[in-house]
Amino acid sequence: MAAEVKTFDFELPTRIRFGAGVVKSVGEEARSLGAEHILIITDPGIVKAGIVDRILEALKEEGYENTEIFDGVEPNPRDTTVHKAYELAKSLGTDLLISVGGGSSIDTAKAVGALLEHGGQIKDYEFTDAEVLTKPITPLIAVPTTVGTGSEVTCWSVITDTERHFKMTVGGHFAFPKVALVDPELVATLPAGIVASTGMDALTHAIEGYTANSSEPVSDAYGLYAIELIAGNLREAALTNSKTAKANMLLGSMMAGICFGSSNVAAVHSMAEALGGLYDTPHGIANAMLLPIVMEFNYVADYEKFSRIAIAMGEKADGCTKDELAYKAVLAVKKLNQDLRIPKLKEIGANEEDFERLAAACTENMATGDNIRKISYDDFLELYKIAYAL
Repeated sequence: MAAEVKTFDFELPTRIRFGAGVVKSVGEEARSLGAEHILIITDPGIVKAGIVDRILEALKEEGYENTEIFDGVEPNPRDTTVHKAYELAKSLGTDLLISVGGGSSIDTAKAVGALLEHGGQIKDYEFTDAEVLTKPITPLIAVPTTVGTGSEVTCWSVITDTERHFKMTVGGHFAFPKVALVDPELVATLPAGIVASTGMDALTHAIEGYTANSSEPVSDAYGLYAIELIAGNLREAALTNSKTAKANMLLGSMMAGICFGSSNVAAVHSMAEALGGLYDTPHGIANAMLLPIVMEFNYVADYEKFSRIAIAMGEKADGCTKDELAYKAVLAVKKLNQDLRIPKLKEIGANEEDFERLAAACTENMATGDNIRKISYDDFLELYKIAYAL
């Protein structure tokens, strides 16, 4: 019997330019947006790598001689960092933001854009169950430099509330970047460890976006293709330094971003963001170590979808029952983590005494309700214990 098709909305107001060298068009894009005062938001590593210099050169060719730079973004960006960048942007009369980097830089820029248009404190715009932003953020051009964020095509920003040690979500309908310049040349020299962790982050986006309760046919299509691209290229990208595999990973990351941006993430992100809020754990590492743990909890809720994940990851049906094939998806992710040498929960400094606090934070996360299988405080507590025991 055919399944009933959901009623759904799909929106992607971000214009995407993908391909080698597209970053050179940043000046043209700025001009087309009517920009006069530009602020680049990035991190010290991106500046050191020379990527910001390429952006500045392209801007100068279009007549932008005095572009300012804020390079204070850290992993798991903090509300205090957002406010520092905002004060600089406000003093400059910024009318265009350019984010260059991973999810931290892009998320920071979205938050700064929200403050430029709305004022106040970033915690005023934490998204719970309703839109908080009332108008579009300052125009933003997003330039991703990792193979894991997807933030260049989503309307969400995750910022650490330093008082609560909690990762809050800011965004909604009005927080999409105007343009995403997705250039494989910018990820060609990414180190293996960064490829592995950000690549697993992208895989988490695709799997959670595909299986979340909010998923719909369009996001499902992006999610499955993203899983296929990521699973088929991540090992080669991380272990052999293949530029072609890295380009495919960048495409897969973007497709995964479209997937979860239209759907949602779920319990993996709830658990990973709790870790990041408390321990400042790199987001990709946190997602990677928890993904197979949560998948093993979830796969019984939808054998059909998890079977499709297994096939997209290259697993063979070989006469398996649906539940057996579905479980192959779990095993495939476990093997991928093993091959990429993803660390374990115990190895990143987690403390068993914090598990109750972490589980409580998970229940407050807006993503928890979208988990494909109903999940409780007690379930989160048990999953942290399982991860710690590995």
